[in-house]
Amino acid sequence: MIELTPQDIKILELLQSDADRSSSEVAERLNMSQSPCWRRINRLEKDNVIEKKVAILNREALGMDLVAFTTINLSKAGQKNMEMFEKAISKLDEVVECYTMTGAWDYMLKIVVKDIRHYEIFVRNQLLANVPNIGEIHSHMAVTEIKNTTELPLKKQL
Repeated sequence: MIELTPQDIKILELLQSDADRSSSEVAERLNMSQSPCWRRINRLEKDNVIEKKVAILNREALGMDLVAFTTINLSKAGQKNMEMFEKAISKLDEVVECYTMTGAWDYMLKIVVKDIRHYEIFVRNQLLANVPNIGEIHSHMAVTEIKNTTELPLKKQL
């Protein structure tokens, strides 16, 4: 883990709320000179604290109305089976997040699709047809999105 200064944290907070800000805009908001601010941002990128800059798309505006949280247990345990499963899952565009889990489930997936019909097609034709070692699947459909952010709680963790 990299040591972050209070100034670094302020820079990260500004950039994670809007990565389109220029280094001069960030510097101005933080009452610092543009060159040192640019160097700090560069260092944060080089140290992989800033992994990449992206545009966050509005899934509903694009007609992707269904978010499913899908829990999966593998049919067979073992490192090789996990690696095969993870390799296959990483190729599926509809799976936007995948986690190994503690407790009752081996994996949890966040899947985004157009609607329930597309989810069924995805599960049948992609997940079950192309991903090895799936023993059990449980689907949990999101009804109302209360909070969805990519911003990390920097002040509370560092």
